[in-house]
Amino acid sequence: MVKYILTGLLLCGSLMHPTKAQLPPKREFRAVWISTIANIDWPSRKGLPPEQQREEFIQLLDFHKRNGMNAIIFQVRPAADAFYPSPYEPWSEYLTGRQGQPPIPYYDPLEFMVTETHKRGMEFHAWFNPYRAVANTRGSSIADNHITRTRPQWFLTYGDKKYFDPGIPEVRSYVTELIRDVVKRYDIDAVHFDDYFYPYRLPGKDFPDQGSFRLYGKGRSLDDWRRYNVDTIIQMLSGAIKQTKPWVKFGISPFGVWRNQDKDFSGSPTRAGLTNYDDLYADVIKWQRLGWIDYLTPQLYWEFGHRLVAYEVLVDWWSKHAYGRHMYIGHGAYRIGSSAPWRNPRELPNQILATRAFPTVQGSVFFSSRSFNGNPFGINDSLQNHLYRYPALLPTMPWLDDKAPLAPYFTDAFEKNGGLEIRWADDDTSHQTQRYVLYRFEEGQVINVSDPTKILAVVEQMPDPVYMDRQYIKGRTYIYIVTALDRMHNESMISDPLRVEHANGTVKFEFAP
Repeated sequence: MVKYILTGLLLCGSLMHPTKAQLPPKREFRAVWISTIANIDWPSRKGLPPEQQREEFIQLLDFHKRNGMNAIIFQVRPAADAFYPSPYEPWSEYLTGRQGQPPIPYYDPLEFMVTETHKRGMEFHAWFNPYRAVANTRGSSIADNHITRTRPQWFLTYGDKKYFDPGIPEVRSYVTELIRDVVKRYDIDAVHFDDYFYPYRLPGKDFPDQGSFRLYGKGRSLDDWRRYNVDTIIQMLSGAIKQTKPWVKFGISPFGVWRNQDKDFSGSPTRAGLTNYDDLYADVIKWQRLGWIDYLTPQLYWEFGHRLVAYEVLVDWWSKHAYGRHMYIGHGAYRIGSSAPWRNPRELPNQILATRAFPTVQGSVFFSSRSFNGNPFGINDSLQNHLYRYPALLPTMPWLDDKAPLAPYFTDAFEKNGGLEIRWADDDTSHQTQRYVLYRFEEGQVINVSDPTKILAVVEQMPDPVYMDRQYIKGRTYIYIVTALDRMHNESMISDPLRVEHANGTVKFEFAP
């Protein structure tokens, strides 16, 4: 039923013109994928000097922050290589130009990127490709210590690529441990996989894993055995991540169709030529249902009304399979301008708005960063001026942590030439607080911190928190509220209000209970 309502709203144009009573969500995941394979998004080319790499990354962060994003999903391991110093794998050729070559002068890109992302109040999701080992057997740079050279028995060639064989138990242990290493050493917020499990089928060629199937199949059919292999590594990783840091999330971004309904009555009413379950051997719904992962981000890269895999049909189907965990929708921003439906400037904005009709869908992710360059069909304008005009807090995950920090309290306020300087403090001796949310209301407005339009700023935790309200207008009466957030985005109770008013030509501050 919901899909028909959405289609009707689309036809009458009301999705892009919500009524004044409709507020944007206060909590919403808003992220962009930053792809490093073949230098799609960053760095702009191989072998850039480290200073230029850092400048480009900061520019990317600031750009996406202006667009309203509150998280990035960064590809740290595109092909059994690393954008960080790894004890397991060599430096990526996409960073330095030659696999195994560290940055000169040396720096740790991952440490730098996590720090800069957190400075802006954004989450950093570390994106790993679990099985791709050589992106192009004819042209990729391969270091002498690359795992394909030191453990050649673990790999299979399929087309022009080399892949880990998911059926070998040692492979699963190796991938689990290298990801555990990153979780342990870096302050990442999540581990993220995309849709590449078993590779996409090549016409007329099956994946050549008959050898490991004979050794490890144990009476299963080939298809069931392949799904067992992927199930096993997901379950292993889920345990390893949570044992290492219980707060680090684990998310998967699968292909946009789990199964077609003609193969499985519980599948979607679609006619996709490829599916997660039958072709990539990834039973992602099982992982979500059993709580092995914290979120799914299905890649719904089709438009409304597509004759085989319509966006409105799929977003409706996925919304019914969240199982109490998070569901974010993956949008094909790269498709803007590629065909008639995608030359409609409302296509992608309407998709974002459509997700908000489902209470079990908590946000959107866009592939990929470079797709926003040049503001194609006004998408950046739509984000900045309409869809993401107001900041959004990240959704909470109560199954990981539901304990909010202590409420802060105001300590001072001063009128200055640049506006109103506001100071506050807290009694958080456990260092649970990570940032603060400052709200502002005008005289006569209801104090409602559920209204995101009243969020003045999200401020990073610091020894003496301070914010300059440059939108402050002398002579007006304002009421400020401040709350605290922990790293899992649980929000404290509200502070006592700070009331700022002018009386008899003088400014008066009240820290009222």
